[in-house]
Amino acid sequence: MIFTQENEYSAVLDACVLVPAALCDTLLRLAEEPALYRPLWSEPIMAEMAKALRTKLHRTPGEIEYRKRRMNEAFPEAMIHFPPDLIAAVQCIPDNDDRHVLAAAIMARADTIVTQNIRHFPRKCTERFNVLCQTADDFLMQQYHLSREIVLDKIDGQAADLNGADRASVVAHLRAAAPGFCDLLTQHL
Repeated sequence: MIFTQENEYSAVLDACVLVPAALCDTLLRLAEEPALYRPLWSEPIMAEMAKALRTKLHRTPGEIEYRKRRMNEAFPEAMIHFPPDLIAAVQCIPDNDDRHVLAAAIMARADTIVTQNIRHFPRKCTERFNVLCQTADDFLMQQYHLSREIVLDKIDGQAADLNGADRASVVAHLRAAAPGFCDLLTQHL
């Protein structure tokens, strides 16, 4: 199933799924034509991603800016702006540092938030705003089940861009972040 402009599935990508290079690459490839969904993020999400890239992965400011610029050039419609008071309105999110993610989802009328920290987004809270919260693994498995051939083609493209690697190399890079999805991919090695 390919989503068209009339039937567009959208996902706010939390910083934690944008930091690991292989996971970010996979998620964004699935949003390229033929797009399976529309990716969304905000300035606070990009700032969190940049901080994690700097402090945890020791990326240089130049590397971080390059990545942000490339993401925004590839998906100019992904940037969501929201009024600051919307963050204060989502008190049902226990951690102040995570409220901006739900605020972006509400403002964009996103279908889901893709995060590795689903416990930070209580279901009772996200459901009030008709937003699903999924791990990257669950999201990728859903995309696989909806459009297996497209997903496999995009994974093969990702492998080819890794200096001619094979699908098994991509699986190895994704295994920690998306084990269930990798199990599905392993069936096609």
